[in-house]
Amino acid sequence: MARKPRLHARGGLYHVMLRGNGGQDIFFDEKDRHRFYSLLQQGIARYGHRIHGFCLMTNHVHLAVQLNEEPLAKIMQNLAFRYTRWVNRKQKRIGHLFQGRYQAILVDQDAYLLELVRYLHLNPVRAKLVRRPEAYPWSGHRAYLGKETLPWLTTEWVLGQFGARLGIGRKRYEAFVREGQGLGRREEFHRGGDDDRRLLGSDRFTQRVLNKPATPIKRITLDELIRTVRRDYGVSEAQLAAPDRNRLNSEARCAIGWLAQKSGQVSLTEVGKRFGRDVATLSRGVEQLRAKARTSKALAERLEGYHNAIMQA
Repeated sequence: MARKPRLHARGGLYHVMLRGNGGQDIFFDEKDRHRFYSLLQQGIARYGHRIHGFCLMTNHVHLAVQLNEEPLAKIMQNLAFRYTRWVNRKQKRIGHLFQGRYQAILVDQDAYLLELVRYLHLNPVRAKLVRRPEAYPWSGHRAYLGKETLPWLTTEWVLGQFGARLGIGRKRYEAFVREGQGLGRREEFHRGGDDDRRLLGSDRFTQRVLNKPATPIKRITLDELIRTVRRDYGVSEAQLAAPDRNRLNSEARCAIGWLAQKSGQVSLTEVGKRFGRDVATLSRGVEQLRAKARTSKALAERLEGYHNAIMQA
């Protein structure tokens, strides 16, 4: 039977599993894991997706990935290629590192995101590597608890479901994860639904995904993004590229970075090169702006106004 094509849903949440070829290890030391972190961050800056949760095991990886515009295949192919190249050069070897195609299940975010993040972060406990998830250093759990900083990991949405205040959200999230420690393997997170193994969700979710018509993509350029933001901020492009730390200029650059990610057609790398800024620093600034917009209605409306102006131009 022919394999069904992968599903691409803009804004869709996917449980992605990437396994070593033949069950072999893909991480050999801490440098490998930190390199993988770096590639995840670079991918987010380039393609504008989000990672809500993850777990790096010795021979496989679990990711909870929410797309922007770019298809998951493009994101994962870039990640797998670049990490394989790193390992092969480091170990002076050739050949495949990963087992065939990555596995991905499109998940109903409203119904399953919280449970999926918990499931991924409890993977080391189920594997009996640790007794408590916070004892495992290579998942997103410690960052959710505030014990580690991973600027590329999106924690705000999940924590926000547990409470408006960060401290309360973290405590309730921790309790939620603790309640799940006695649960075993969830087959649905590995095999999808009964009717279509590419999906996990209600019948309505499945019908909505499978029947959704393709939407033509409006082509957007970096020049358009810069023009839209700088006019509103009243700054020139020369000011945006200046090597100073002017707060207004910095916020305008981050707004352009946010708009680039929102559009899904311009990477943060391009924005950083245009203004002579390091992409990692710019990425942190965009995340800070995004977090600020969650508590500032005026800022959120301002940013959405930029996006609407671009899409309607």
